[in-house]
Amino acid sequence: MKLHLVDATFELFRAFYSRPARHAPDGRPVNAVQGLIDSMLSLLREGDVTHIGAATDHVIESWRNDLYPGYKSSAGVDPDLLAQFADAERGLEALGMPVWRMVEDEADDAIAAAVARFGADDRIEQIVICSVDKDLGQLVDGDRIVLRDRMRRVTYDEAGITAKFGIGPQSIPDYLALVGDSSDGFPGLPGWGAKSAATVLARWKHLEDIPASALDWEVPLRNASRLAATLDQQRADAVLFRRLAVLNHAARIEDVTLSLDDLEWHGVPRTRFTALCDELGFDTVRERIHRWAD
Repeated sequence: MKLHLVDATFELFRAFYSRPARHAPDGRPVNAVQGLIDSMLSLLREGDVTHIGAATDHVIESWRNDLYPGYKSSAGVDPDLLAQFADAERGLEALGMPVWRMVEDEADDAIAAAVARFGADDRIEQIVICSVDKDLGQLVDGDRIVLRDRMRRVTYDEAGITAKFGIGPQSIPDYLALVGDSSDGFPGLPGWGAKSAATVLARWKHLEDIPASALDWEVPLRNASRLAATLDQQRADAVLFRRLAVLNHAARIEDVTLSLDDLEWHGVPRTRFTALCDELGFDTVRERIHRWAD
């Protein structure tokens, strides 16, 4: 079997900005909710989707905001998008999908925790992480744990991550520490770009392994001395940024999922889903259901 893990916050953001405005009968915005449900129905139609879980940022802020004030937050997020988070989670559950609503941790942490919890189960042939988030690349392992870009229909195994970033999955947090991650709100180190970070980390893997002197780097970079000086002067920042990028494999998901069997999808609960469609004004969505649970 395959286990599919969905970054539902990413799906919700994508749906909000790709769909025209739509409102429920009571006036609240629902375009992102409908887009998310449509996307999940397409995923659930795929023949190898038997076990699935979705993670959301129930609260965008997390423990990372305590470590770094500039980390991403709900500030600046369109209120019409924020207003749809709760209905999005209800929509996922109405589809019969387990939902990890993350408060202290983030959706990516929940996915990391699910990989840690179920990755060793011999029944799982492959874990497919449905997201384009660079952070999640650190979870990729061989061709058993892969990252899937559903929009572009591209799946990245370990070789694919290496080809895309120039480094292996284990170096992704170090890479983000150097180049920054604009979506998460931390800048990286001045002068460090994708090419220089990949070149150095391909040789040295992790920040603490990089020699202080560029003369010992053993890599062909013309600006190596300047980069080495920056890293030496701002190493504490780099270590902090890496801390922000490292996923929490111990994030709490036990409230929703205790065993792999809890993630088996049995179809859409008819009564619950049709009631949600009536409430949100989704007159045609129910016609797309290909498998009811009853």
